[in-house]
Amino acid sequence: MEVGSDSMNQQCVKKLEKATREKITTFNSLRGREVQPGEFWDAVVVTAADESQRDAYELQIRGKVDRKELPLGLPYKVFSDPPGSKIGNGGSTLYALQQLDDIYGKALGGLRVLLIHAGGFSQRLPSASALGKLFTAVPLGDPLYQMLELKLAMYVEFPSQMKPGVLVTCADDIELYSTGDGASVRFDRPGFTALAHPSSLSIGTTHGVFVLESNGKSTHSEMENVSCLRFLHKPTVEKMRNSGAVCQRRSGGCSPSETEFVYTDSTYYVDFDTVKSLLNLLKELGPLKCEVDAYGDFLQALGPRATIDYTSNAANVTKEESSLVEVRQKIFHFLKGTPLNVVLLHNSKFYHIGTTTEYLFHLAEDAALKSELGLLSSAFSVNMNEDSGCCVMYSVLDAGCRVAAGSVVEYSRLGAGASVGGGSIVSSCWVGAGLSVPEGVFMHSLCVNDTRQTGFVTVVFGIDDSLKRSVEAPACIEDLKLLGRSLSHWGLKNEALRFSGDASSCSLWNACLFPVCPDQQSSFSLSLEMLQAALSGSTLTLPKDTTLMSMQESLKCKNLEEMLKFREGLYEHISRSKRNNQS
Repeated sequence: MEVGSDSMNQQCVKKLEKATREKITTFNSLRGREVQPGEFWDAVVVTAADESQRDAYELQIRGKVDRKELPLGLPYKVFSDPPGSKIGNGGSTLYALQQLDDIYGKALGGLRVLLIHAGGFSQRLPSASALGKLFTAVPLGDPLYQMLELKLAMYVEFPSQMKPGVLVTCADDIELYSTGDGASVRFDRPGFTALAHPSSLSIGTTHGVFVLESNGKSTHSEMENVSCLRFLHKPTVEKMRNSGAVCQRRSGGCSPSETEFVYTDSTYYVDFDTVKSLLNLLKELGPLKCEVDAYGDFLQALGPRATIDYTSNAANVTKEESSLVEVRQKIFHFLKGTPLNVVLLHNSKFYHIGTTTEYLFHLAEDAALKSELGLLSSAFSVNMNEDSGCCVMYSVLDAGCRVAAGSVVEYSRLGAGASVGGGSIVSSCWVGAGLSVPEGVFMHSLCVNDTRQTGFVTVVFGIDDSLKRSVEAPACIEDLKLLGRSLSHWGLKNEALRFSGDASSCSLWNACLFPVCPDQQSSFSLSLEMLQAALSGSTLTLPKDTTLMSMQESLKCKNLEEMLKFREGLYEHISRSKRNNQS
């Protein structure tokens, strides 16, 4: 890179950091006080996969409002998907709009609504499975941020620049951007308006990509409003090239470092007239029996070059239902001709935090994100001040504890002399004095209701293990790997391995491997013993009549109140410690 472009790049980074700090400062000024009309969202809506998840989200939002961690004076609503078929985030969007219409009627036409998709069971980041990705801690702010606060902070300028309508986003990504002096992202045009970020072609293959009307126009601004000819969902590089989606780097301004790049999707706005159209679409579709994607199925129908071809491509669907193609075709015909406007954020970053490896990298290692957001190594914790390349949040560490570089500890207690190896996640655990967590593992404790008693389960996986990968029968478990070893070598003696749920699908997610114990500390200790036995190639004899549970089962019978009570205990301990240090 030339010296001139390097100094330009530094300027762009500084602008991004400054814009991000300003948003956080503005949001912090709103936390815990009643907001005025037009100052913030008129309603914030969170979607949940089912009623159990909805209860978990409502409980946590209520706690945040009571502790004055959120702006007050507006409704925070949680809507669950209807029981039955999995309907995807597109289905959740339609049903959420229907519930808003039921509540507000004509008044909905004057509201600015933020809709955050937080359904799903977070199989790629299981520490978020019980309480939700939106409630994942972020090492920032006092009181400590979770992803919900970070979302609200990054979008804090939008409501005042927006006509009535709905802004649709997901719970596990972060968008940072600067727009330049005096400029604002405005959502005031008919149809859909999407934010777009410059990305490499390889990132484009896993996201949505915009084919723009004017990608050859030279501009030095940080933001540009253009029309979109077509939207591609997770396209191949060849398709990007053939469709005219690939842009060439321009000199000057905040251009990406790659010579060739594409603009990828994140968040989008739907104006109120289009919201009414979507409500009519749901009436026409009737009860949904298949997955609908809020990006792939809605946005691919938009723009003058949209074609119906995508409706028969089921590559990105978890389970292909017979009604899928028919539903997609109805959506296509219904939305065809609706404008797709794009806000090109030339100086922006998009971060996804939906997997264990992404979570570890962005919170413990990523110097760029740390600088842009002002992330801390130790946030709202006791006895963890030094910067050792790890991240400790909302935790109490006794004397002599060590957390190695590249690891994250959250919502946990660590007894005297306990240690955590590098590149590991310890979440919601009570680690006994002197215990050592190996490197590269994920350990997470859940409270469960087991045969009318409260118990605890600590699940253990390797950071790179695939919890979704399944085999057809228990006889094939040699193909399932836990910490790189076959499940048949998990440290159990004389135990027949059981799988919960659907017997035709055996995976780490539904393998009953983890003992139920009467308290949180013994649960952690016993699972750690089993882990150490498996790593050393030995076996462990469990106490007679020990119940073994899977991650799937643990979630089904989770005791949310007890899990949140443990967090409340940490909150009191840390707050008291902070007060004592200040006095």
